Amino acid sequence: MARTDPAPPAVALQVEDVRVAALVAGFHRAIAEALLRGAMGRLAGSGLPADRVDVHWIPGAFEAPAAAAALARTGRYGAVIALGAVIRGETPHFGYVCDAAAHGLVRVSLDTGVPCAFGILTCDTMAQAEARAGGEKGNKGDEAADAAVSMINLLAAARAMGPGGANRS
Repeated sequence: MARTDPAPPAVALQVEDVRVAALVAGFHRAIAEALLRGAMGRLAGSGLPADRVDVHWIPGAFEAPAAAAALARTGRYGAVIALGAVIRGETPHFGYVCDAAAHGLVRVSLDTGVPCAFGILTCDTMAQAEARAGGEKGNKGDEAADAAVSMINLLAAARAMGPGGANRS
């Protein structure tokens, strides 16, 4: 669902010395670049300098889970942001790619403990993708960046609580 109200201010990063990996699926390059610009701008607004974001280009959305798993396992990143676009065609291929990307990224998050933000557009038309990559529907890249920063903050707070800490509130 597209956001219907103006975007809130960027989520403030509350963790020092964290790095973020941006995985950018290059299949629809112009859309991917627009999503990346949105994510980078939002991360900067959160307080994460550009030199703390490593951008990795991948062929398409289908490859995002394998790339995210490899990067998450390095221990270098507080979060992975997956960006790109899958646009429906005339065959069932769209469904397979979208399902594989979404389910794979969730699995990486759960298996590694490194949150993977889903900034991959799954649209019926190119016009829908353009509207969500900086057009009239906003930029889903900045929303994915907000999700990544929120999860970095939440996981750091949970670790600071220690075992059983969530039950103390």
